[in-house]
Order: sequence, then structure tokens, then C-alpha cells
Amino acid sequence: MIRILLAGSAAVALAGGFGTPAFAQSSATLAQAAVPNNVLLAEWAGPYGGVPPFDKVKPELFPEAIQFGIDEQRREVLAVANNPAPPTFVNTIEALEKTGQRLDRVLSVFGVMTSNMATPPYQALDKEWSPRLSAASDEIILNPKLFQRIKTLHDNKASLGLDATQDRLLTRTYESFVRRGANLKQAQKQQLSAMNQQLAELFATFSEKVLADESTYIRASEAQLNGVPVDVKAALAAAAKAQGKPAGTYAIKNTRSAVDPVLTFADDRALREKVWRAFVNRGDNGGASDTNATIAKIVKLRADRAKLLGFANHAEWRMQDTMAKTPAQALDLMNRVWPAAVARVKEEVADQQALADKLGHKITIEPWDYRYYQEKVRKDRYDLSQDEIKPYFSLDNIIDASYWAAGELYGLDFKEITGTVPTWKDDIRVYSVTDRATGKQLGVFYRDDFAAEGKRSGAWATTYRSRASLLGDDIVLGSNNNNFVKPGAGEPVLISLDDAETLFHEFGHATHYFLSNVKYPSLGGSQRDFVEYPSQVNENWLLTPEVLNRFAKHYKTGQPMPQALVDKIQKAQTFNQGFATVEYLSSAIVDMKMHMDPKGVADPDAFEKKALADIGMPKEIVMRHRLPQFNHLFSSDAYSAGYYSYLWSETMDADTWAAFEETGDVWDKATAVRFKKVLLSTGNETDRADAYRQFRGRDPDVSALLKRRGFPTN
Repeated sequence: MIRILLAGSAAVALAGGFGTPAFAQSSATLAQAAVPNNVLLAEWAGPYGGVPPFDKVKPELFPEAIQFGIDEQRREVLAVANNPAPPTFVNTIEALEKTGQRLDRVLSVFGVMTSNMATPPYQALDKEWSPRLSAASDEIILNPKLFQRIKTLHDNKASLGLDATQDRLLTRTYESFVRRGANLKQAQKQQLSAMNQQLAELFATFSEKVLADESTYIRASEAQLNGVPVDVKAALAAAAKAQGKPAGTYAIKNTRSAVDPVLTFADDRALREKVWRAFVNRGDNGGASDTNATIAKIVKLRADRAKLLGFANHAEWRMQDTMAKTPAQALDLMNRVWPAAVARVKEEVADQQALADKLGHKITIEPWDYRYYQEKVRKDRYDLSQDEIKPYFSLDNIIDASYWAAGELYGLDFKEITGTVPTWKDDIRVYSVTDRATGKQLGVFYRDDFAAEGKRSGAWATTYRSRASLLGDDIVLGSNNNNFVKPGAGEPVLISLDDAETLFHEFGHATHYFLSNVKYPSLGGSQRDFVEYPSQVNENWLLTPEVLNRFAKHYKTGQPMPQALVDKIQKAQTFNQGFATVEYLSSAIVDMKMHMDPKGVADPDAFEKKALADIGMPKEIVMRHRLPQFNHLFSSDAYSAGYYSYLWSETMDADTWAAFEETGDVWDKATAVRFKKVLLSTGNETDRADAYRQFRGRDPDVSALLKRRGFPTN
């Protein structure tokens, strides 16, 4: 259980119980209950150390399973808290690490259902059980007997003979309990738990509302889609057909993967504007799915909770367990990059306007024009277009490329085993992961690549079981989840360069968790502003000659990408970095500033507008994630006051890539082994800043990031 509490992941929002925290139970509650005949409560069976029974999951199984898991976890934790023996590292910290394993398994499956298969029954379960789970989590953190045992050990740790890893686990456990309210008075604990339960319900409500808007479609005709690539149109036609629409009708789902190609290629400006407005106004429509009131409640509760816990604001509280440490440090990095990014946007808009004028298009560049004209500028300047690249980027080939790179760098082998283990839908592919040198089984990898009804948008990585020798867990189970648009029957799955980079990014998370090798579950995760670092490093290998020559092959002819095209891609690497940086960074700055407000924010729309005006947001761009649809911030606490972490991680990423480049060979085995040994396999067993310094010999240099993006470094 405690591994969920310390991981800082979205799982925290789903780690709690029911009603008022029961801080003192009688010993009678410790009696072991018989396990009901519920497949979700059974030990995972089958090969690979047991796998989740995804094929047998039904919504009606979860209430009993979650409740039993909560009750069992309570008994396990109370056995630790009420142990009459004096506290020791083994009978308190290690014992706590072993609690809640059954509940953890149930919630792993529940997380898949509510993220990948969020039908109305699962949405209802999420809304009902999130507050109960939150209360159960608080019950553990706010148990005074349990905390006193931890505090006693922490206060006397110098005399306990702990090794460095044990010392770190004890310190982090103690600090986590304090940070989450263990030192509060009894009445304050009750107040805190009530806040957490309210937040858990609001998170579920927010997710439900955004998903409702993302499940809508914009209709388009053949004529309106003039300029859109054939493969994209085929996918949009297939989506319309699935809805029973007549031939010649196209359906554009209101998600990024479906919207972006239309905004990039559709000649019909009115359609681009219609699609853009629908997309950027998700959650901000004044109707049943409007999220502004929900956001206001979340932000106010967060501000009040931070004050109760002794912090100036939510951002200060959230930043305690990060590499950046304070909001000021995070803002300092963002403010170093922002001016150069805005200046570059002005250049990009000027280039687009000049080209539009040259083409006789009597328009002024608006946000729904940016992607369209940037593509034309790319073609004009570099003789390069996304449409020229896509035929060489078939999904299967890029997947194979990611596996090949992991083999070359880390000795990982991936063998498809689809059909041998259960999955939650029939288009999921599954792979066995082994160590090339020893043949040792390391994990099982699930690929859920395609958009589907009830699946949240975006791309993410998940683990269902992590390696932790204390628990005897050795075979990692994990997935990558994408939202590529499924094509029509017999059509190729071609992805853009951006999509390919996303695939390599998420696969970077996968390699990180397959290589992680720790003893204690709670030290398997990473701080929020470190966790994106390994995945961002992994993106770098996509456009190396070794990958492109082997895997970028034309889907019809099988011929490799011509060197001339490779050269053009490399030459255009810093193209459009103003847009990419401003789109992301504006979201990160608004997130941080919103959560630095000690009173909360009553009107999210008004706050967003003013915050963007204050930083000089270019009018031709909107935030990558506007507040009304910002799942990172409002579907859990996970990324709140933490969206800056991508930039923090990319600073380390760019500097790490420079370390590979400095060897003269970006596939240098010695550097890869050192990266794996010092940073990837160690989880959070060592301080991440210290680990980075051990790898690089110094702190990361932001100049590498600025250089990568083509910005001035002085």
C-alpha cells in the first residue's frame, strides 16, 4: 500500500476508503476474512508470474473487490500499528511495504477500465469509489499509532544500523506522512480527510465531463476535406461508417489525434476554424459538460488543504518532493526559456503571413491557421512536408524500431505473444520482454495503440506490477496506451513524425520500468519532475540514421527513406520550435501560477485569460491544454503544479543526449550501460539530483536545451 502513497502517481487519487477515518480499531477487526469467490480478488494466475484477468472483468465485480481490498489492507496496517513489540525497521517500515497487495492488484485493473474502457458503469464506479478510496488512504496516513512508530524510528535512525537504501526509505516514508497531515490535530485530520474525499469525487467528475466532449464528432464532406491525406480521410470515413453514416460522410472525433491532421492539411478554412473551436472549447461550453465550476472547487479545496497542512499554497505543498523543490525554481527555468520562444513565434507567424500573402490568401493568421501555414512554410523552406514523411512511418515499423533501439542500448528483447494472455480488448498486442544476454524473463508488455469509445485521449504508460524483491515481484507487467486513429479495412496505419516521437516517448517510460530493479516498492517510482526524463531521452534515437535506414521504409514499396529526405528532416529539426515551446510552456506557467494563489481561483476562464495576457501569450496560439480540459491537473493531483516537469526533465534529457554525442557515437555502449546502471535501474533508491551528477559529473546545463530548440544560448 505504501508504494502507492509515495509514488506520486495518479494512483494516489484512487488510494483511500470509506466514511470517517477509523483511527483506532479494536483488535477484533484484525481477524482474517475469507476471500470471496471474485476473480478480481484471486491471485493472478497463468504464465509470467501471473497476469491480470482482463478478459473476465465486469463492472459489477468491483464493489465487492475494492471493499474487500480496503478491509484487508486495514487489517494489515492495523497489525503494524498495534504491534506490541517496539518498532524496528523490519516490523514497521518493511511490514508497511508489504500491506495492501491485493488492493493494489484490484486497483491496477480498475485503472485500466476507467482510463481505457470508461463506459458509463465504470464512470459511475469511479465517482462512487474514489472518495472511499481516498478516505482509506487517509486512514493509514492519519493513524497516530502508526505514525508514532515511524517517527520513533526516524528520530533514532542514526542508531538503527540502516544501509543507505533503508535510510532513504525511512526518511521518505516519514516525510510523506508529515506532508500528508500525520502531525495534524485530530479535528484537523477529520477536516483534511473530508477535503481529500471531496477532491477525489471532483476529479472523477472532471474526467467524465472532458470525456463527454471528447466523445463528440464534427461532420465533414469530401469537399471540405480537400488537401487532407488519403489515409487520414480513410480513417475518418471508417469512423463515420461505424456510426451508421452514409458513404461520403466523414467523422472527426474531438481528440488531438483526429483533429491535428485536419488542422494541418484541410484547405477549407471554415472547417479548420470549426474543428479548432470544438477542440479548444472542450469543457468550456456552458453545458452539462462544462468543467469551470468543477475546476474552481478543486483549486479552492487544494488551496484550503495546503493552508491546513501549513503551506502558503498548493504549489508550495506539491513541490516538497520534487527536484526543483520550490515554485520559484520551476518558474525560473520556465522564464529563462519563455522570451526566446515568444520571439521565435513572432518570426514563425511573420513567415506564415508572408507566404499566405504570396499565395493570394487574404487572411490574417489565426490559431486555426497556424498548423496549416506552418506546413506550407516547411514545404517552401525545406521542400519537406509531413505528408511526404508519413508513407515511411508505418506504425508497425516504428514499433519495431523502438524495440530494436532498446535491444541495442539495453539488451532488451521483445517477442510477440498476443493471444497467450488475457487483454481488455481484441486489438491489443502483447510482448514478452527478456534480457538478451541471459535470457531472463523481465516482463510482459501490452500495447493499446488505437482510439476507442470510452478511452481517454492522449498517450500514457502504466505498470500493473513493478519489480520489487521484497515482495518477490520480479516480472514487470506494463503497457503503453496511445490514441492512433484506426484506419479502414486494408488501409495502412501511417503516423506522423510527431506521433512517432510520442510512441518513442511512451516507450521510454516502458524501458524505464522494465529496467528498474529495486528492493522496496515505495522506491520504485520517481519524483514528478524526474519521471518524464527517461522517456524524453528515448525520443532522441528515433531520427538517428541507424533507425531511419532500418525502419523508415515506404509502406508500398518497402524502399528505405531516401537519404535526401533524411537530410531534409535533420535540417528542419528546429523548425516550428517557437510554436511547440509556447504551446506547452504557457500551459505549465498557468498551472503553476494558478496553484500559487493562496485563496484558490473562482473563475478559471478569467484567470487563464489574465495569466496569458500577463506573460504576453501570442494571440495566434492557445495553450496545449486549456484549463477546462487539462486532465493532467484536474483528474488527480498527479501533475498539479507539476506540468513544468516536462521542461525540467527535458533540460536533463538534452544534456544527457549531449553526453552520448560527446562520445562520437550516440549508440555508445559504455554510456548506455552507465545511464542504465546509475539512472534507469535505481528507481528512487538514490537522490535523483545526486544520481544525475554521478552520471554526468555535474548538474544539467540548460544551454543544451536552448541549443536543441534553436534558441540563443546567451
